[in-house]
Order: sequence, then C-alpha cells, then structure tokens
Amino acid sequence: MERALNFLGGSWAASDGPPGVCINPATGEPAAHYSEASAEEVLAAVAAARAAFDRSAWPRSPRLREAVLLEFAANLQARAAQVEQWLVTLNGKLAREARGEVATAVSELRFYAGLSRNLWGRVGEIDNGCMSQISREPAGVAAIIVPWNAPVILLIRSLAPALAAGCTVVIKAAHQTSLVHQLVLECLTCVASLPAGVVSSFAESGSEGGRAITRSPDVDVISFTGSSATGKRIAADAAGTLKRLSLELGGKAPAIVLPDAPLAPTVAGLVAGALPMAGQQCTAIARVLVHEERFEELAAALAERLASLVIGPGNEPSSQLGPLIDLASRDRVSRLAAESSGQGKVWLQGGVPAGPLGRGAFVSPTLVEVAHIGSPYVQEELFGPVLVIERYRTREQAVERANATRYGLAASVWTADRAVGQSVARELKSGTVWLNTHNKLYPEVETGGYRESGYGRLHGVEGLNDFLSTKHVYWENAPVGVA
Repeated sequence: MERALNFLGGSWAASDGPPGVCINPATGEPAAHYSEASAEEVLAAVAAARAAFDRSAWPRSPRLREAVLLEFAANLQARAAQVEQWLVTLNGKLAREARGEVATAVSELRFYAGLSRNLWGRVGEIDNGCMSQISREPAGVAAIIVPWNAPVILLIRSLAPALAAGCTVVIKAAHQTSLVHQLVLECLTCVASLPAGVVSSFAESGSEGGRAITRSPDVDVISFTGSSATGKRIAADAAGTLKRLSLELGGKAPAIVLPDAPLAPTVAGLVAGALPMAGQQCTAIARVLVHEERFEELAAALAERLASLVIGPGNEPSSQLGPLIDLASRDRVSRLAAESSGQGKVWLQGGVPAGPLGRGAFVSPTLVEVAHIGSPYVQEELFGPVLVIERYRTREQAVERANATRYGLAASVWTADRAVGQSVARELKSGTVWLNTHNKLYPEVETGGYRESGYGRLHGVEGLNDFLSTKHVYWENAPVGVA
C-alpha cells in the first residue's frame, strides 16, 4: 500500500515509527498508510516557517505569490483525476462530490492568485503636513488544521488566502485522508519558485502536534475547521500567546419550509442539502421546519425520497449515498437512528444495510419528528444521515425554533415568494442563508458562523483578513501655506 509522507525541511519523508493505517470506508479494509509526525518534527516545521517569514522575500513579493498560486492551480487541475480517485477511496464520498471539490479548489487558488496583487492600503493627510499611511501586511506564520470530510477544499480555502497574504504556513492534515492531502500539496511543493520553509505539512492521529502549534509563540494565526468542542480547546491553548484565530466550527442548519413552497422541488432540494458527504458536512441541513398545514404531506414525501436513495460506494455511478468516514462513525450514527423513536414519530427508520454493504461504514437515512426543542437530536450536531423534522404554526415560531440552538453556521428558507424569503433570512442568526437551495458555496463569497459556529470568514475578499495585519505609519512634512 502507498504511504503518505510528511513535508518537513523542504522534502517529503516518512517519520520514524510504525505507519498508521488509512481505511477505505466503503469496505472497512486498509487502503493506505500514513506517517505519524512527532512533536519535535512539528516544532522544527514551525521554526522553518518562522525563518522563512522573517528572512525570505516571500512576504514582500506579491507577484511571486501570484505566480506560485497559479502554477499550483494548474498542477492540481492536471492531477485532478488521481486526487478524485483517492478522495473517493479514503473519504468515501461520491465521485461527483469529489470532482466538484477538486474543481472548486482549483477555482479558489486562481481567485486568491489575483487578490495577492491587490492588497492595497491608503494614504491620507490628517492635518496640514501630517501624513498617515495604512498598509496591509502578512500576519506571520499561519497554522492550518484540516478535517477529513472535505480535505481538498477545506485545505485550499485557508491555504490560498494565507499564501496570497504573504504568510508562511504549517499544516496539520487529517490522518484519515493524508494521502489525498499529499497529492494536493505535491502540486505546490513541486513549484520551483516556492522558497524553502514557506510550507510544511504533517499528519497525526492524536493531538500532540496540533497542541504544539496552537501553543507556539512562533505561530501567529490558527485557521481551524472542525467541531465546536475542539475549537474551544484550540482557543484555550492559543490564549497564552493571544494568537489570532479563524474558526469554522459545528452547525445544525435549519431549513424553514413556508406554506407556499412547491412540494416536489422543495423535497428534492432538502434531500440534496441534507446529505452531501452522507450528511458529514457542517453546513448540511439537519432540521426541517414545516408549517403544520403542510407537515403530513411534506414529511411523507421526504421520507419516500430518502428511502429511494441508492446506497453504495462512491465510485459506482448509481450510488446516491456513500459511507460515513469509518466504522466507529457508522456505529454511532446507527445507534442514534435506533434510539430515535424515543424522540418522536419515526417517519423513516435507518440503520446498517444488510449484505456486502454491511462490511463498510454505510448507514441508511432516518427521518424523525421531534417536538421538544431541548432534544439532543435538535441541539447537537449528529454528523450523519439522521434528519429531524419539526412542526411550526406561525412564521415567528419558525424563526424562534430555527434560532434556538447555540449554532449559527447556515440555514435555508423555502418559499414561492422571494421577498418573504429574504425577510425571513434577515431574522435568522446564521452566517449564510440560502433561498430555495442549500450548500451553494463559491470562492468569491464569504462564509462563516455566528455564536458557537465560530468566528472569522473564509472565502471571498474577507478571507484574507485573518492572514493580514494593518499597520499605521505616520510622518510630518512642512506645513503648506503657513508663514
């Protein structure tokens, strides 16, 4: 089996010690190995990034950064098929999802390549002869911690703006998809004009290396995507050095279905929005709020649609729902499905499929009606194909229920009246609200959360902000018109 390496000291190498195992979640069988980095190797990578930032021309060379990012994009596009294949194998997602992820990553690299040459400040005369210059400078060494559920785009959406801003970077890759990470990062590390030390990367199954970078005084920025619980631990570790944090954390996305929403396209959109990556996406629809006049009709149609999905490996063209990331996640989610009857009426009972699929991490969808807003099925991120459906009587109650969790990452509103949908969107405490669709994400458009879904923004022009510092330089010229 192939073994993923760590990029330390300017070269790809295996760390000492036995390799870890990467599992194909569709089969439950080993598919690759990875190298477990030591804390010493991680700190050496941080030192190299610090030296590259302090001593190389990288932070002051926007044209070089543009050229590197464009070559990175071209290399990734050329290797897209290989990356997609391994993404399906190690992550389990559908082939079309893998294609979309890689294509979006290429687009994002090109977007930030252009922005790297447009980091303008301003100059103003504050008073007669008193001049102020505001410049935007790279923040320093950035550490990026990447999850397994979308390891290509969730890397690039932090790495591209960090490099565009002029930061140097140390990356902690998810060990489950570490070979995918290596294939992507090789598209950057092979760029001849990339200065040594600007980028380093490692994988680990634990948290020792991750805690080392969050606590290091030589790291200036942490960009993390993952659970709210882990984000809080990172924030606590980073508090000692007051480093800047960009955190996109958990979500419990509600979808409000207004009484005038057309049935067929709404149900199709809800299913598509709930089950990207088998529901393992922080912005995926987790709760469907339906007006009581339409509830029975929509619940039955939604259950029928979910039950019709073809479950299978991501590389089979007929598959519509792939596996979860591993058997432990399968067992956790299937237990939630089995216990869902304790929360209310089960419109569709999911579980582990029989036959050959039972050897993989597959779980069929569950749809459960929940009335109690304090239910853990409403309040907690389940991260799998367990969908909650809730009744409401009035628009005000729908908004109140939608906002009644500690999360605020994403939401959607489904209605035939766009003006009403926009009005409801203004009342939702979510960083992104879609109308009559869900999970439409673009490099040009910022995303991020409210409340315990994190802070900072990724994508778009604002995605640069967490990797830039603002500096004021003041000087005085001779006053004009003063005798």
